Amino acid sequence: MKFIELTLGSHMVCHGFDENNKERLERVDLDGFSKKLVAVSRIKSVSEKYVLIDYLDGRWVYWEYEDGYETVKNLLNS
Repeated sequence: MKFIELTLGSHMVCHGFDENNKERLERVDLDGFSKKLVAVSRIKSVSEKYVLIDYLDGRWVYWEYEDGYETVKNLLNS
C-alpha cells in the first residue's frame, strides 16, 4: 500500500445524507496543522482547499491541508 505525507488541519466529517440528499457535516476546528501519513487508496479527490479521504463506517472526511495543490498532485503522480 502506498502512503504520502500530508500536513492536515481542521476538517469536516460527513456522517451521511439527510432526507433532502444534503450532506450531514460535523466541523472539527483545530489550532494548527500536523503531518499525517495517508494511504493513497483512501484519497477520493483533491481541491485547492480540501483532500477528501475515506474514513471509518462509510464516512468521508474533508481535510484542510497546508501543502499546496501542486505539491499534493505531484505526490500522487509520483
